[in-house]
Amino acid sequence: MAEKTVRVLVGKIGLDGHDRGAKVVAQALRDAGMEVIYTGLRQTPEQIVEAALQEDVQVIGLSILSGAHMQLIPPVLEMLRDQDSSDIVVIVGGIIPKEDIAYLKENGVAEVFTPGSTTTDIIAFINKKIVQDQ
Repeated sequence: MAEKTVRVLVGKIGLDGHDRGAKVVAQALRDAGMEVIYTGLRQTPEQIVEAALQEDVQVIGLSILSGAHMQLIPPVLEMLRDQDSSDIVVIVGGIIPKEDIAYLKENGVAEVFTPGSTTTDIIAFINKKIVQDQ
């Protein structure tokens, strides 16, 4: 049986207009053989969830540098639960203070990648998590 290609939605949530890191990660995921949907800048939690469901992704990667992660990420997780789609793996990258990481993980974020994380780390995590959940 052929392996299913991992589908990842990479999104910039909130008003943060810096997307260079998200684009670098998206390209690295593509280079690793994943199918990547990039939503572009300034997405709402509703837009992220709607796109993820429409695209039938296994992973949502959210990039946030604005400091609004505690306001923007929990609604994404709640909407996924409401849609019976909490099986979608949510990872977050960006400027996330250590004290907020535990809360995000307790509420459904699979992993948080802070500055200094490598694309290799992100790819390995996604591959391990998707294989683990199949």
